[in-house]
Amino acid sequence: MLNTNGFKIILASGSPRRKAFFEQMELPFKVKVIPVDEDFPSGLNGIEIAKHIVHQKADAFISNVKEKQLIITADTIVWHNNESLGKPKNNVQAKNMLMTLSNDSHEVITAVGFLQKDNWELIYEVSRVTFGKINDLEIENYIKTGSPLDKAGAYGIQDSFGIKNTTSIHGSYSNIIGLPVPQVLKKIKEIISKN
Repeated sequence: MLNTNGFKIILASGSPRRKAFFEQMELPFKVKVIPVDEDFPSGLNGIEIAKHIVHQKADAFISNVKEKQLIITADTIVWHNNESLGKPKNNVQAKNMLMTLSNDSHEVITAVGFLQKDNWELIYEVSRVTFGKINDLEIENYIKTGSPLDKAGAYGIQDSFGIKNTTSIHGSYSNIIGLPVPQVLKKIKEIISKN
């Protein structure tokens, strides 16, 4: 278990995948989620959208941050054809997203914020994913599992659907699942060692 030098680490995310990554990093942490509207101004590009939402998530905690607390917020978006694909609201949206991603490349962008009482830092990571041609039946069967509805871009790279249809990945694999683990761990260690 990593020595946190007295820091209390709070993961401000309800994502079971991010929670699992924190457990695998062997960090002592607690999960605390304050729901926020994940709205963003029109005209932002992919990286700006992810950064904006991470700021919003951190703002919900800003008035209550204590000394030696490190609150970590994160947001992952899929960026394709100059459009942000967040979590689909229903099966129709999920199908449309997956059809547009078929036989094409897209970017998966995760921004991660590190909030302390008197400091704020943000990092982001961009990974590029290419899908082969996906047939309609495969999309429909995947949607029936319910898995697409809680994932940006309507898919999980770690699901059998993602494994079977991904032809190439450039960049961090864990980032595509929802957290660029090596980069996050490096930043946490930096913050802990400085204080």
